[in-house]
Amino acid sequence: MLEVRPYTAAISMHWLDVTLPSIEENLALDEALLMQAEQGEGGPVLRLWEVTRASVVVGMNGKVAEEVWLDACRRDGVPIGRRCSGGGSVVLAPGCLVFSLVLPMSGTNPLEVRGSMQAILRCLAEQLRGYELDIQLASSSDLVWQQRKVSGNSQRRLRRYFLHHGTLLYGFDVELAERYLPMPSRVPEYRRGRSHRDFLTNLPLQRSQLVACLRQAFAASDAPWYRSDHMGPPLQDGLMTLAQRLVREKYSRWEWLTRR
Repeated sequence: MLEVRPYTAAISMHWLDVTLPSIEENLALDEALLMQAEQGEGGPVLRLWEVTRASVVVGMNGKVAEEVWLDACRRDGVPIGRRCSGGGSVVLAPGCLVFSLVLPMSGTNPLEVRGSMQAILRCLAEQLRGYELDIQLASSSDLVWQQRKVSGNSQRRLRRYFLHHGTLLYGFDVELAERYLPMPSRVPEYRRGRSHRDFLTNLPLQRSQLVACLRQAFAASDAPWYRSDHMGPPLQDGLMTLAQRLVREKYSRWEWLTRR
């Protein structure tokens, strides 16, 4: 099993807080970070992002027609995207912080998703408990507080690196999940049939506190290729070129969104 804290302490992990304009661009950038690392042109990274408008994101193997209230999304102009990692459909909106981790496979069995998932979540939960919050792991990929879900997680694994997608709710309008997502067909036992509004809740923390927890949990330092003053291009040209190509060839295409 991956031991995240000593593991990340032994590697150089950078972090960046960058949100691009569209849901397609944000999902493409995460995959571009993974691809660059896999090709030896990048490395471990913690990326944080948060959309400015409600968007629905379907998992890699999700079925849009079954997992999304399409009429409601069309009526409200809510964009729908498909990520490259697994898991169920989610609504992203202001107050939902997304963290994307790119980590090397060394130190863990490449086939052992559950072990690495839970090691990452234990490390994050430990940091959150520093705010005197009783954060617990539930099922194989959730964090809960007061028996309600505050974080969902998924992964995409390649030969040398893997991408871990996670969310942290802190100011999220849970009614949006009720409006745009039906009850999923597969639910964890601890959900006990609860609706989205009764199952989800927000952490009583500020965004800055969550950012600090994430950076401490994964020992992430400033990325040398990211300008924190937001002046000029924030990312490497090669990375953005790859992300833009992924948008054109994959994330903006109807065939990708409706592949299942």
